[in-house]
Amino acid sequence: MANPLRYSDAGVDVAVWNKAKVRIGELVSSTFNKHVVGKFGQFGGMFDLTGLSGMKNPILVSSTDSVGTKVMIAFETGVHGSVGQDIVNHCVDDILVLGARPLFFLDYIGLNKLVPQVLEEIVSGLTLACKANGCVLIGGETAEMPDLYGKGEYDLVGCIVGVLDKENMIDGSSIVPGNALIGLRSNGLHTNGYSLARKIVREVAGKQYSDVFEATGRTFGQELLRPHRAYSPVLSFMEKKIIEGCAHITGGGFQDNVDRILPENCNAVINTSSWTPDPIFQWMQKAGNVEVEEMYHTFNMGVGLVLAVDQADVDTIMKAPELAAFEPVLIGNVSKGSGKVVLEF
Repeated sequence: MANPLRYSDAGVDVAVWNKAKVRIGELVSSTFNKHVVGKFGQFGGMFDLTGLSGMKNPILVSSTDSVGTKVMIAFETGVHGSVGQDIVNHCVDDILVLGARPLFFLDYIGLNKLVPQVLEEIVSGLTLACKANGCVLIGGETAEMPDLYGKGEYDLVGCIVGVLDKENMIDGSSIVPGNALIGLRSNGLHTNGYSLARKIVREVAGKQYSDVFEATGRTFGQELLRPHRAYSPVLSFMEKKIIEGCAHITGGGFQDNVDRILPENCNAVINTSSWTPDPIFQWMQKAGNVEVEEMYHTFNMGVGLVLAVDQADVDTIMKAPELAAFEPVLIGNVSKGSGKVVLEF
């Protein structure tokens, strides 16, 4: 008679997860604040809103996203901490552009097999970014699915909830012709365009992630795993009503993100010669023989956030100590038009 089947015979070892859960619980709980109700391990995360003050009409703002195929570089190089930061910071920026500050974050990690060290590295990245943004990692889900993911593979998805006061919402409706466009520098590719980037690096150029990218002295793996930036300091300028509109440059580049905040009677005219893209973008364009417009439609090209401001407030943004690390640069202006993004090369 055959031995009875166990869950572990199908590739899922509950005992390994139970051991890992102790350390993961410590990391997650380290992000908790006074608003968290209950403890780690409950079926749902609870967040008390009654302590929020100073808002006349609070509105919850939510967003969800994934790291995309950037995770393939993570599990191919064995470096997993930065993708945890990526997903938090990406989601923080997605709600920041509306004027929202983050409250709590939830993650989903689907993987082939639970390797405690890998999971801890990912969650360490999540907690690092949550703490830096004043955000609680309130819960998540880890699913072991050996039939769905290949050996060593995983996927990483996140969901964020934040809050804003309705009267301070930034939706681009106050943008008018004559406004200036200011770009804040990215930290490389952030989390978009990796299907094309990987194809150029590995297939077209025949590079290994361990090869050195001579322009920076980092390996290609290190260059491509640079963490997505969070632009949280911009929030204080939004609360001062200095920002008329804000766009997070993610998938679709400038054309598909800046146009999301433009009124129908305005165009955004961007002078691409006003800044120099990071060396990795220049290398990919040449190595992959990619047309320049395609580059700006796929990658952020060194600008991760675009701010629309009144001309009278340009110096305030450009000289703000809080934004100095983002190297603000005047990249264009708003003109009369039909809601289009015009790139000047």
